[in-house]
Amino acid sequence: MTSTDTTPRTVAFLVAPEGIEQVELTAPWEAVEGAGARPVLLSTEGGTVQAFHHLDQGDTFDVDALVGDADVADYDALVLPGGVANPDALRTDEAAVAFVRDFVASGKPVAAICHAPWTLVEADAVRGRAVTSWPSLQTDLRNAGATWTDEEVVVDGNLITSRNPDDLPAFNRALLDALG
Repeated sequence: MTSTDTTPRTVAFLVAPEGIEQVELTAPWEAVEGAGARPVLLSTEGGTVQAFHHLDQGDTFDVDALVGDADVADYDALVLPGGVANPDALRTDEAAVAFVRDFVASGKPVAAICHAPWTLVEADAVRGRAVTSWPSLQTDLRNAGATWTDEEVVVDGNLITSRNPDDLPAFNRALLDALG
């Protein structure tokens, strides 16, 4: 962006139709909006997505666009919220995996929290990278070639990862720092 460009940054939030940990969607979304950027909700299906508070149903959120129609060039960053079912569903969707793979390759910021690095594994985007996640993913991440550490936020190039909702303040700061 040039100094005269006032176009707000656009941040893609990619989720499956259900199983999203609500706070891992809403807290970064609010941080992005608070910084003057425009969040966009992408999913594998249109309509609404169902969020959860751990295992209890939370709110629904309207999908803005389908990931299969999305172009990495239209976004300045990508956020991958967690929840167990959400990234597990995303990693079985070819369009979602391709979008994540292309986004990581673009060099633009990609922020994944909790169980979301499962989608990064499927996209072969963690090999040789330092990451963190929910502790149960550490073997999957190591097997995919990552160096896993137990820290509230790990930034390795354009990849930002955090462990759980308690890490959201550090996760959001790292995301906003990467957006500039």
